[in-house]
Amino acid sequence: MKRIWEFFLTILLLICLYIVFFAEGYVIVKTTFGLLYTAVILYTIYSLMLENRTAQHTLLWIYVLILFPFIGYMFYLYSGQLYLKGHLFKSKRKNDREEWIRVSKQEEKPDFSDLNRHQQCFAKHAHHIALTRLNKKTGTKILKNGQETFPEIIRRLQEAKEYIHIQYYIFRSDRLGRDIIDLLIQKAEEGVKVRFLFDGIGSLSLQQHDIDRMKKAGILVESFLPVRYGFFNQKINFRNHRKIIVIDGKVGFVGGLNVGVEYLGEDPDIGFWRDTHMVMEGEAVQVLHAIFLMDWEYVCGEDLLEDSHLTASYPAEGDGTVHVVASGPDTQLGIMSDLYYSLISCAEKSIWIATPYFVPNEAIRTAMRVAAKKGVQVRLMVPEINDGFLTQYATRSYFPELLRSGIEIYSYKKGFLHQKVIIIDGDTASIGTANMDMRSFHLNFEVNVFLLNTASVNDLVQQYEEDIEESTKLRPVEFYKRGLWERTKESFARLFSGVL
Repeated sequence: MKRIWEFFLTILLLICLYIVFFAEGYVIVKTTFGLLYTAVILYTIYSLMLENRTAQHTLLWIYVLILFPFIGYMFYLYSGQLYLKGHLFKSKRKNDREEWIRVSKQEEKPDFSDLNRHQQCFAKHAHHIALTRLNKKTGTKILKNGQETFPEIIRRLQEAKEYIHIQYYIFRSDRLGRDIIDLLIQKAEEGVKVRFLFDGIGSLSLQQHDIDRMKKAGILVESFLPVRYGFFNQKINFRNHRKIIVIDGKVGFVGGLNVGVEYLGEDPDIGFWRDTHMVMEGEAVQVLHAIFLMDWEYVCGEDLLEDSHLTASYPAEGDGTVHVVASGPDTQLGIMSDLYYSLISCAEKSIWIATPYFVPNEAIRTAMRVAAKKGVQVRLMVPEINDGFLTQYATRSYFPELLRSGIEIYSYKKGFLHQKVIIIDGDTASIGTANMDMRSFHLNFEVNVFLLNTASVNDLVQQYEEDIEESTKLRPVEFYKRGLWERTKESFARLFSGVL
């Protein structure tokens, strides 16, 4: 009924605009339909105000609705506003929460005794809000860039004996993509059960021919929220940004790299691609697998979480604590934002952040500024050149307030920096798919892994220091001298920060 009502209002607005501006008729008729159009917009604004968003976010949408007739309303309708009202993904949230509770209820109270003060500060909060369990018996290994990641993925896929479950935001039909598809087809012909899930928008370049080849070989292929439902598909702005591979329930991959030759640095328009991925073995793989299985059930209705064979846990030797957390419209609102805030606010010595898209909310900016004022070393690393005008200049618009607080900002110059990494006090880290922007916090389906006292954190620290050598530190005096045109672009882009 909600979607039918939205559809009716959209048609009504279109009729009103046509009669007011294009149809011939009496002034009183045009005035009546003009007032009717105004009433619909005022009703929408009133509904928006009742959501109690931030004042800036609410005002932004009011400006859009008023200044862009009809187009502004359509943009509002498809921007994710229904999710914030709680209508979209309601069934998935309910089902996923019940599954998480069922999976976690058998777990004993976690032991935090081996964690130091700032780690306990974060871990207790994360365990409370995330529902997923903390895992000790898990081994992790950091994979740097595509040159380390894809050979490892291919090697592990070749070793698969029972099943392969693979999920990507971007999966291209290029040389790399087809090499992996050929391998999946080979494994399917050997009797390995393969399930392949791709995002309906991110993987538009995945050709139907390759999909048909996989299906012909017996691979189960599904698209997450494909663009084929016309007007009533108001979920188009919600994308599955997760990158997950699970092999036989024993090996899991997660991180920042999608599948395409640009992730190997072979796209001449992009150049060198800096990214971070991770492979893990042990108990945490079960949690990563459960995230895939719930997404799979949502798109095709196949419930595999009751299959004990698929949900079996295979403990491995671990050297720390591993916590896999999913976020998005199917989880608690803003959970990844809360976890990032908790990481930053619990830091005692250092906060190192690397992200391609830095459009944070007020809470995270405040936590970073307060930490810097307390004497905590705060470093932010972003790419010198971004892949979008709005994200490029919206990110730069936050630099003045950060620099004034003593935060170090580094501009990565070797190529495009795509990794999403946070390192706290040199012994705690986050790695995964979530950027530090509003889209990752509220609209995208994401998955991150939080590492405490694992040897892989040391690898992240070392790689961050290496990346510093490929970056230029922003000098406040020089940055403040940037021209009026640069400041204008930053201010303009920041107006859209609430929807980036």
